[in-house]
Amino acid sequence: MKVLLIGSNGQLGWELLRTCPAGITLMSCDFPKIDLCSTGSIQACIEKTHPDWIINAAGYTAVDRAEVETDLAYRINYEAVEEIAKLAEKQKARLVHISTDFIFSGENFKPYLPEDIPCPESVYGRSKLKGEQAVAKILKEKAFIIRTAWLYSSHGNNFVKTMLRLMAEKESLNVIDEQIGTPTWAYGLARAIWTGVQKNISGTFHWTDAGVASWYDFAVAIQEEGIELGLLDTAIPVLPVRTDRFPTPAKRPMYSVLDKTVTWEALGVVPVHWRKQLRAMLGEL
Repeated sequence: MKVLLIGSNGQLGWELLRTCPAGITLMSCDFPKIDLCSTGSIQACIEKTHPDWIINAAGYTAVDRAEVETDLAYRINYEAVEEIAKLAEKQKARLVHISTDFIFSGENFKPYLPEDIPCPESVYGRSKLKGEQAVAKILKEKAFIIRTAWLYSSHGNNFVKTMLRLMAEKESLNVIDEQIGTPTWAYGLARAIWTGVQKNISGTFHWTDAGVASWYDFAVAIQEEGIELGLLDTAIPVLPVRTDRFPTPAKRPMYSVLDKTVTWEALGVVPVHWRKQLRAMLGEL
């Protein structure tokens, strides 16, 4: 099986590279080898490789900047994705597309099912929704769409690494406790994607680690685990605060817990709690 990975330099791309199963020929590309703002660049990359599967792990993820760079966000998260889907159809390839919890408003206050009606409230969320809708429309049963949230890894920049740095520098730290979701170790997501590829899964699915947390809960766990593993020397006060203490251009979902029941059953995997996954990732650091 030949698989083309688009977006190999990001957190998820890096994890997909290191978890690639035996028997798969993995070809990877990222900017500048592929430019998602260039139709010709996308076409050349896909037509040159003739993949059986394409995994699109690339995306415009600067949530706040998207409110200003609207055209760029839509170009990468929607128009480029639509072009990738059309080329996949032409090549008779299947496509894994990564989407986000931001397609939901966050006002459900119970875990979102894959079939729940999206209602994004940011440019980032709307652009990602348009992208996944294009994939589903064009490829139908050859599309494997997987929504995720709160992604982190030992590779790249993320909330976990930021918290470790700030906890080493500051005397105290304020973290929002009103926004609720679930952290996701990119390593676990990568393995789930490979399982789906090997099983020829199609449809729209959700993936995060198991359990629920606020950003405050997540930060407290990072400090506790960081001290236990010797990544931090001493504990500092971590204080829960309201969302309005940190105003942002883009509105965040207040509750974006994703229901993964169907995904766990389809992939045949046992869910792992986010705290256990956090400990494993910090062990790599």
